[in-house]
Amino acid sequence: MATSAFHQALGTLHSHGYLNNSGLRHELGDNSLRLISKGFKVEIGLSRRGCYPSDQRKFGVFQASASQTSVFEPVSSPSKSNTSSSQKKSNEVALILIRHGESLWNEKNLFTGCVDVPLTKKGVEEAIEAGKRISNIPVDMIYTSALIRAQMTAMLAMTQHRRRKVPIIIHNESEQARTWSQIFSEDTKKQSIPVIAAWQLNERMYGELQGLNKQETADRYGKEQVHEWRRSYDIPPPNGESLEMCAQRAVAYFKDQIEPQLLCGKNVMIAAHGNSLRSIIMYLDKLTSQEVISLELSTGIPMLYIFKEGRFIRRGSPVAPTEAGVYAYTRNLAQYRQKLDETLH
Repeated sequence: MATSAFHQALGTLHSHGYLNNSGLRHELGDNSLRLISKGFKVEIGLSRRGCYPSDQRKFGVFQASASQTSVFEPVSSPSKSNTSSSQKKSNEVALILIRHGESLWNEKNLFTGCVDVPLTKKGVEEAIEAGKRISNIPVDMIYTSALIRAQMTAMLAMTQHRRRKVPIIIHNESEQARTWSQIFSEDTKKQSIPVIAAWQLNERMYGELQGLNKQETADRYGKEQVHEWRRSYDIPPPNGESLEMCAQRAVAYFKDQIEPQLLCGKNVMIAAHGNSLRSIIMYLDKLTSQEVISLELSTGIPMLYIFKEGRFIRRGSPVAPTEAGVYAYTRNLAQYRQKLDETLH
C-alpha cells in the first residue's frame, strides 16, 4: 500500500512536470519536496508567499504509510509575478482576533482544553455582539480551531456583517469531501468567505485536568500549584501542554498559513481560544514569556490589528458598532465603511 501510494505521488509530480528521469526539476521554484523515512511520505509544500484561494495550478499532498494512504488538501501555487502584484494591490489589511464566546464548561467552571464543548446561550449572544462590532471591517478569509465553540463564534459573528457574505467551511479532509463540497456558481463563490478549521489553533491541551472543576482542583492540589499549571509559560499540567508548547504549534501555523494571506492582501479573521490567541498576540506584539502570562482575553471581544509594510499594529478592541472612533480606523477602513454605507443604504 505504501509503495503504491509512493508511486502514485511520484506520478502526480510527473504529470505536473516536476519530475523527469533524472529526478526533481528546477522548475519546482518556490515549492518544496520532502521525503521522510518513516513509512513513505511525499510532501509538496509552498513557500510562505503562496496565496489562497487562487485560480492558479493546484496539486495534492500525498502521504503513504504502512497501513493507509490519504490525500490531503489541494494547495495553490501562484506565480511570483501574481504574488508580487497582489502585494502591491493592497499594502494594508485587517487582522481580527476573537476568543470564542462562553462555553458550557466555562459556565460550569471546568477545565475544557481540547474537549469539544459548545457555547452557552450567553456565548451565542457574545458571538453575535462580536459580529456587530466588526460589521464594518472587511473579512476575506476566516480561520478557526477544530473545536465547535470557536467555529460557532465565527459563524454567528459573520451573520452580523454588513457585507452579507456567507462563511463556508472548506472540507479538505478527503478527496470525497472536496468533491462533494464543490461550488459550481462563480457568483455564489464571490459571495462566500472560506473558513479554514485547523487543530493547530485549538486551545492548549490541559491533560489530566480536562473535565475537572477548577475550584475543586485548587482545593486538592493547592492554589499555587494550579496557578502554576494555568499561568506559567513553560510548566504543563499532568500529561498536558504548557503555554510554550501551545505557542509552538499556533505561531508556526500562523506564520506558515495565515501570514501569507495577509501578505497577499487578504483581510483575515481568527476565531480561536484564550491560549492559542495569547500565543499569536505574543508573536504580533513581540511580548516576552513573562509579559504574555499576564495577558487576559475576554470571551467574545474582538481585537483589531492592521498589517502594513510587514508590521502588525494593534488598533484596540471595538466597543460598539456605532462608535467608529474606538476602532482606531485607518483611512482604508474608513473608506471601506463609507463604501458600505453608500452601497447598502
